[in-house]
Formats: sequence, C-alpha cells, structure tokens
Amino acid sequence: MKLNERSLAFYATCDSPADNAGFLYKRGERHTAYHRRWFVLKGNMLFYFEERESREPVGVIVLEGCTVELCDSAEEFTFAIRFSGAKSRTYVLAAESQAAMESWVKSLSRASFDYLRLVVRELEKQLEEMRWGPAGGCGGCRQLPGSWKPKPSGPERSPERLPALPAILPKENGCAVWNNVPGVDRSPDTSGCGGHDGEGNPRPPPLPPRRWASSSEAGSAGAAAAESPSIFCRLHERYGQEVARLRQDWLDRRRGPQ
Repeated sequence: MKLNERSLAFYATCDSPADNAGFLYKRGERHTAYHRRWFVLKGNMLFYFEERESREPVGVIVLEGCTVELCDSAEEFTFAIRFSGAKSRTYVLAAESQAAMESWVKSLSRASFDYLRLVVRELEKQLEEMRWGPAGGCGGCRQLPGSWKPKPSGPERSPERLPALPAILPKENGCAVWNNVPGVDRSPDTSGCGGHDGEGNPRPPPLPPRRWASSSEAGSAGAAAAESPSIFCRLHERYGQEVARLRQDWLDRRRGPQ
C-alpha cells in the first residue's frame, strides 16, 4: 500500500474533525521505553506527533485487519493494537486514566471499514424487518405483502357445490337484511312472490307500505303551522318593547340630570 506523505501530513493537520485526540504513551519498537505522544484519530488512520503543536506527524497506523485489546504491562491503563500476520508489529499504548483508556479502545475498535461494513449490514437487516416484518412468520420465507393466503381448515369443496352468494346483499331502508344470508333457517314463503329467483339467489323482502297521515294528524299539523307565525310575532313584539325601554333608560342615564 503506497501512501503519499504530503497528503497524509495535510490530512492529519487540516481542520477536519477528529474522532478522538489526546496524549498517549507509546512503547518503542526496539527500546521498550514509553514515549509521550499526541495522537489524532481520523477515520481509519491513527496519527501520532511528538508534540501537540507539531506540524507533521511522526507516523501513522492504518487500522485495518487489526484488533484492539487490553494487555498486561508494568504501565497502567495499557492496551495493544495487534495485526494479523507473523511479521506484523504490535503497537502497545498506555493512557493516562481509566476513562481515557476506555474511550480510546472504543473509538479504535470502531474505526475500521470492516466494523462499518458490519454496521451497515445490521442496519439493512433492521430496515428489511421494518418493511416486511421479521422472518419466520411463515416458516422463515419472505413474500410480498398480500401474496400469502390462508389454507382452508376443513375439507376442500369443489366450486360447483358452493352456494351462490349475491354480489351485494339486498338492503332495506339502507340496512342489510340479516336473514338474506344463505344457510339461515327461514319460514316458508307463503306470499306467493317466491323467496328465490331463477338462479337460486335469495330475493330481498318487499318494502313496507308507505304510511299516510290521517286527517286528524294532518289537521293538527296544519293548525300548528298556522299558529306558529302568530306566536312568533307576539314574542317579537313583547321583547322588542322591553329592549326599547332599556335602551331609553340607558340614554337618559348618559345625558344626566338636566
């Protein structure tokens, strides 16, 4: 893997936000002494500088194909970055506190693209479960909504033997007639009109006869209609006089004694 030193130096010192930054103690590769370095984590690259104000990093660790784990050492709060391979180097680092060590271990473990790939897969799985529901509802198979049909619990019946149902149940006064459903016991039809048509479908019952008002009811309704205007006029005149009197009293009070 070829890295451009100038581009890396610019990326390490630019104003882009860092995922983590702080002082860590880094153990040397040849000498086991620990040196205090300023570390900056950006993406999957861990830069380290001699000082915080340094313009160029001393080195960079690409966090791919590695594991971050705690290790036993004479120093406190020590952890290691281990790479797979026989000749790969292991970076041993030490933090200044327990909280700093936990923060660095967590951020370094989540910096690789392998971890991001796992996160994306998990999010895609959760999105599919939200769309189609969790797998296993019908034996772990996934089907489009509306494609599943319940199986009949009883013995299958041929279409020829099924009773013919009307497309729209007959209604009486806006309500479906409950006894028009096939299979419901009904009294034999004695009206001579026939309870079924030629195809065997049930016929709607005849509409009830329209009720005509009697002469006495019609007379009382007409009298009430004729009497209502006169009552309204009397009430209007009565309350109008009272309103006019109150208005006159109010005007007299505003004028005051003359």
